[in-house]
Amino acid sequence: MGVQQPLGAFLFQVSIVFVMFLIASASEEHKKARGRHSSRKDHNSKMSPRLQFEITLHGLLLWASMAFLLPVGILVIRLSNREGNRRRLRIIFYVHAVLQKLAVLLATAGAVMSIKNFNNSFNNSHQRLGVALYGIMWLQVLVGIFRPQRGSKRRSLWFFAHWIMGTTVSLLGVLNVFIGLQAYREKTSKSITTWNILFSVQICLIVICYLLQEKWVYIQNQGVV
Repeated sequence: MGVQQPLGAFLFQVSIVFVMFLIASASEEHKKARGRHSSRKDHNSKMSPRLQFEITLHGLLLWASMAFLLPVGILVIRLSNREGNRRRLRIIFYVHAVLQKLAVLLATAGAVMSIKNFNNSFNNSHQRLGVALYGIMWLQVLVGIFRPQRGSKRRSLWFFAHWIMGTTVSLLGVLNVFIGLQAYREKTSKSITTWNILFSVQICLIVICYLLQEKWVYIQNQGVV
């Protein structure tokens, strides 16, 4: 728990910085939107509606996978830290496992779409980071499947590796969604201000839930002598 608390504070600070940056840049983006629209009108006319749909679907799949299901799965498994009922522990574990498996399946579908339909020159940070995330995510799956039994000497090392990789995928996944939104704006010249704000609010809510989990027992004990 001592390791997780600084991480929670760090996540909260990063999310606040994201929100402040995006709100500050929203007005500037609005001023430049008309100029971008006129200069890229010819480019957009060449992009087929099918390609625009595939780009949008790719983004939704990756958002649902790495920026929603994975963080929610982390929040769910953290409920087991103070749960003593074996039946509830089993339910929490299965819910966590189902959420993570769905996240992997959606990310895989998004990767297949990217390989099949998009120009994968890997000359930008969004594509390079995406490849790294896919690799870490599937490594995390293998680590989760081949976990040592409780009480084993390797269990502590396994837990640390599992925790580090899960946290890394979640943080980089959130970052890559923001980068992907910028890539979407560059590709289609459509405004992403609303999506940036909504996504930032979602991340802030997840971080607040994370911090509440950290301090919930302490909050409850404030009224107990």
